[in-house]
Amino acid sequence: MNAVLVNLVAVIAVLFCTGCTKHNEASQQAAIGTLAAEKHPAAEKPSATDLSRYSKATFAAGCFWCEEAVFESIKGVEEAISGYAGGRTSNPSYHDVGSGKTGHAESVEVYYNPAVVSYSDLLRVFFASQDPTQVNGQGPDIGTQYRSIVFYRNAEEKRTVEQYIAGLNRSGKYSKPIATQVVAYTKFWKAEDYHQDYVRNHPDDSYVQHESLPRLQRTLRQVPDLVKPGATGR
Repeated sequence: MNAVLVNLVAVIAVLFCTGCTKHNEASQQAAIGTLAAEKHPAAEKPSATDLSRYSKATFAAGCFWCEEAVFESIKGVEEAISGYAGGRTSNPSYHDVGSGKTGHAESVEVYYNPAVVSYSDLLRVFFASQDPTQVNGQGPDIGTQYRSIVFYRNAEEKRTVEQYIAGLNRSGKYSKPIATQVVAYTKFWKAEDYHQDYVRNHPDDSYVQHESLPRLQRTLRQVPDLVKPGATGR
């Protein structure tokens, strides 16, 4: 029995025992991630040295699988990394953050070229990708770990975010006020490897099919001028 078949049997067994939702135990996700890595070899990722040439922005808006896929579809974005921010616990795990007790939110750290895409453009994408009026959740994912946050790094970013939110509130687009928090950036903790590029590596996953991909497609339709050539959200 080859390695792929062994992993497939393991995944089926886990799914049979526990069911398939976004928040099954990490062992299920790790098993699925192993099989997916063999089926969908990861594209070569830029090194930390390569990424040091880019500006960074950090956002939280519900499931980080969704947000990572959104930002990686945007022109000028070199990389988006899933992780955790906004809380008290050092080096938290997915299980820790999922408990809602760490103060962290599922987040993405975006590496971008400001000569191609501006910080204001990233805010357009961020707000288009969610319902920013939902408090402590996004879609079916409920809890403080799914709250909407912009983490600013300097006074200019803070001012830009606050002005953008004020404009949305004045626009009449939403029937409720914007719930997005504007918080000073402190620390970003990278999530476990199996969360990275989750949508690309797990296109047949039930959550990806019913939540991530529809959300990605809705977002890209709202910002067509910012979408990378060939990025369709499918």
